[in-house]
Amino acid sequence: MITFSTLSQLRGRKSEKWRRFPSDVLPLPVAEMDVEIAPSIKSALIDMVERSDTGYLGLIPELGTAFSSFAGDRWGWAVDPTKVRVAVDVGVATIEVSRLFINPGDRILVNSPVYQNFYTWIKELHCEMVDAPMVEIERDGTRTHRLDFEAIERAYDSGVKVHLLCNPHNPLGIIFTHEELTTIADLAHQYEVLVISDEIHSPLLYESEAFVPFLSVSENAREVGVTVTSASKAWNLAGLKCAQLVSSSDRIESKLRLLPEAVHFRTSLFGAIAAVAAYEGGREWVDELTRELDRKQRLLNELLHERLPNTYLYRPYFGYLGWVDLRSSGLGDDPGKELLERAKVAFNSGHTYGPDGKGFIRLNFGTSDEIISEAVDRMRQVIGA
Repeated sequence: MITFSTLSQLRGRKSEKWRRFPSDVLPLPVAEMDVEIAPSIKSALIDMVERSDTGYLGLIPELGTAFSSFAGDRWGWAVDPTKVRVAVDVGVATIEVSRLFINPGDRILVNSPVYQNFYTWIKELHCEMVDAPMVEIERDGTRTHRLDFEAIERAYDSGVKVHLLCNPHNPLGIIFTHEELTTIADLAHQYEVLVISDEIHSPLLYESEAFVPFLSVSENAREVGVTVTSASKAWNLAGLKCAQLVSSSDRIESKLRLLPEAVHFRTSLFGAIAAVAAYEGGREWVDELTRELDRKQRLLNELLHERLPNTYLYRPYFGYLGWVDLRSSGLGDDPGKELLERAKVAFNSGHTYGPDGKGFIRLNFGTSDEIISEAVDRMRQVIGA
């Protein structure tokens, strides 16, 4: 059974989400859920503690086997367990993989508005950021977005070396089709671009069969791609620090063998064991969770429509992050700042995801219905004033 903690329980948590702001602020920015973890994971961690098994991470072949089994059963993606590596988190994985293929000053492509830490990673690599922004469209009467392939090809042709692909896309809540990913793979192969596909939210699709792993779409994708992912978002394990890197070709594999040994050994033993427990024993739990999150995004949409009709929630197809248009709210380019100061509710400010994010917020609805309702009411106090 999926259980979301009460506000009084959450105030006792020690994570960043619950320590960043004063106690009178309702915090809904950090991408962690207010849910109790899956029983299989809790049991695995308690067993480790009871046996004082708190040492360094060494060989962990069962993680490759567990991820391979999960990917095969969930998406029909055949993963070689021996080509599954670990790193502290997807940021470290992305940076360390990139360093094998590029030099400082090289160009890296993103598709904004996109997960804000992509920009942080590019800065850490001392590389130049290139943007091929997502294009807003209307499909079946719903506002959504698509990739701009002409802009992507121009960027590739300009000398881009790496494309950081957010698949599925955070914060826009969309998923890419087999055809779209095949086109990216073909262009990347043509222009010799490495595609690093961040698939950390992929277990949380409301319709799991709709997700297409990048490395599964074609031989070209396997020749140009690396997947970085983790159990951290779907099973709420961010603090345990263990991500996975996946390759599917000899060419990429030969490069990944050059990764520093520390990429593996800096990873958490608890995180690796928790990931195994998630992929092996947490499948029914995460399926129940995705159904609950789908219900919550519909609840959020209804509340915004009823109480704040001048706002717009772009329909998310996965996860617990909502992209909300507040450009008609009168709160300016940074409504997140205004809502924090005047309504004591914290969101992610849209402009941090790229220039087209001005006037937007990203809202974490991975919490109780009561907190979602309270957040909308606090917004109404300011926007309706």
